[in-house]
Amino acid sequence: MSKKRDYYEVLGVSKDASQQDIKSAYRKLALKYHPDRNPDDATAEEKFKEAAEAYEVLSDENKKAQYDRFGHEGMKGNFGGGMNMDDIFSQFGDIFGSAFGGSFGGSRSGNRVVKGSNLRVKMKLTLEEIATGVKKKIKVNKLVQAEGVTFKSCTTCKGSGRISSVTQTFLGAMQTQTACHVCQGAGQVIDQKPADTDAYGLRKQEEVVEVEIPAGVEDEMQLSLRGKGNAGPFNGVNGDLIVVIEEAEHAELKRENENIHFEAVISLSEAVLGASIEIPTLGGKAKIKIDAGTQSGKVLRLKGKGLPNIQGYGTGDLLVHIHVWTPTNLSAEEKSWFEKQLNNPHFKPNESEKEGGFFRRIRDYFS
Repeated sequence: MSKKRDYYEVLGVSKDASQQDIKSAYRKLALKYHPDRNPDDATAEEKFKEAAEAYEVLSDENKKAQYDRFGHEGMKGNFGGGMNMDDIFSQFGDIFGSAFGGSFGGSRSGNRVVKGSNLRVKMKLTLEEIATGVKKKIKVNKLVQAEGVTFKSCTTCKGSGRISSVTQTFLGAMQTQTACHVCQGAGQVIDQKPADTDAYGLRKQEEVVEVEIPAGVEDEMQLSLRGKGNAGPFNGVNGDLIVVIEEAEHAELKRENENIHFEAVISLSEAVLGASIEIPTLGGKAKIKIDAGTQSGKVLRLKGKGLPNIQGYGTGDLLVHIHVWTPTNLSAEEKSWFEKQLNNPHFKPNESEKEGGFFRRIRDYFS
């Protein structure tokens, strides 16, 4: 599918749907489009994958909140080329329980695919990096499958990954299946492994991972890199690498969503006579004009000089807040000159400008 559909639309639920509603909607779609029920049907398989991807996000409260706020851009890095079938079938233990046995169990072969644990790292970014987006390489110490590990069929479940039991009820005998407690449903156990590995034949190894950060990310936003986490036991699938964004404080600029704020302090002379001053921007420096007679508290707006919206809805502005600095250490001569201006009408506040000044500045701020 060339364009991703809204996840709520995919599952046919509303944004305020409960987790039970989301689970139920996915269950129906998974049954409808399951590859075993639709052999050699590429369209059904695509819908099967699409529903699984939507469920993975909406069933996780953190991912769901991120998606609600940022849309598909907020999920960038989560799915790459799409979920593979092992990932999808590994969801089925929670969705369908054990009643479906091998057909709808952990994998298409009937054995459960064990997923490795996720890794979590923090990545500090400057406002300049956030403004343009950036690619960074990070070192990750993760569990990998060691060479030389061999497996054999689990004797407890005879390689099926399931253990059957019969319970007598008032309706008669009822057979249920549960994942094998020895092999965790994988159907196989470790036969031989190197001495420096853990019980699952895994060992720690450093890996360099390249992370692509989209422009406009925010502090504490999480990006998920599928398959970059710890290896899964019993030749399972890898967990994910969760990258948590940490926004570095800028020395001069302050962020407010997509807008950037700068406090510009000018002298009394510059406020009276007007001036051209240099201010920092996310791209370097810029010169702005201060009109003669500028009052303290005035806000100048530089359109499009802020941060891009992560969903592509335009770019914020750079808001320059003007503050007029009042001199304090005056010489006797300078103080005398100001005393002579106390009765000068040109140095007295204009009451007409004073009235409504606050609201005028608010209007200027949003205009």
